[in-house]
Amino acid sequence: MGNLICTRKGSGGGKRLMLAAHMDEIGFVVRHISDKGFLKIHALGGFDPRMLCAQRVVVHASSGDRLAGTMMPGTKPKHMLTAAEQGKALEVADLFIDLGLPAEAVKEKVRIGDMVALKREFQMTGDLFTAKSMDDRVAVFVMIEAVKALKDHEVDVLAVATVQEEIGLRGATAAGSGLKPDLCVAIDITLANDIPGIPEDLHVTQLGQGTAIKILDGSLICHPGMVRHMRRLAEEKHIPHQMELLPMGGTDAGGVQRQHGGIPSFTLSIPTRYVHTVNETVHPGDVQASIDLLRAYIEDAHRADY
Repeated sequence: MGNLICTRKGSGGGKRLMLAAHMDEIGFVVRHISDKGFLKIHALGGFDPRMLCAQRVVVHASSGDRLAGTMMPGTKPKHMLTAAEQGKALEVADLFIDLGLPAEAVKEKVRIGDMVALKREFQMTGDLFTAKSMDDRVAVFVMIEAVKALKDHEVDVLAVATVQEEIGLRGATAAGSGLKPDLCVAIDITLANDIPGIPEDLHVTQLGQGTAIKILDGSLICHPGMVRHMRRLAEEKHIPHQMELLPMGGTDAGGVQRQHGGIPSFTLSIPTRYVHTVNETVHPGDVQASIDLLRAYIEDAHRADY
């Protein structure tokens, strides 16, 4: 399916621990090319159309070209809208992409099904990191850095950079089926709604308060033994952490958990503001705490009695 599976043998020759962090991002594919060369798109993943007006994109064309484009709604400009038209909710189906090329050139380069990605550069925002696709590139980074930092560990580590998480946890489900791990830890971002306009009880997590130990999300109830194990390690090693309960949304652990009669599974989360926009923002302290706790768990996972 396109998963990248890396193995690091442990000294114990016993349990197999699967790590899963998805390397896909939300995006689009071309579904129609008009006679004038404008592209209509199909969304892959959960988009809020309000966040998509006047965005810039890159079309990964079948020709091999990377074509710059602008994403705009097919509506009249502000100056011409009636009061009724101004109140109309935007939908993804209303959007098109302008490549700035003659129709003949567009049809020569682009094919139905070509991928489209939003375009936005990484930046430092004060003390924070902001970029598109922190979901889930920051978790892939956490997985890599934790494995690199390992010292003694008895479990075999199966570090999987998964595909198609955003459209149904598909890569992780296939990997969990094929690898048959004894334990699974997914690494993903979670909502940090600690911003103006959102009540405190809906914050889920807060930036700068440490890594998030997930209790549940829309795809799984994390194995209680793993939750306790993670919390104990965080407390013993003084790793900043917070407890997370995410009422909607899913993670790769939800796909692995249901394989082979049930695999103990858990998700370690990096708090992130502005999720599923081009401005996904994380705190470097939370990223480091996630690396530290994941490493600590891998080195202690052979003690798991669940």
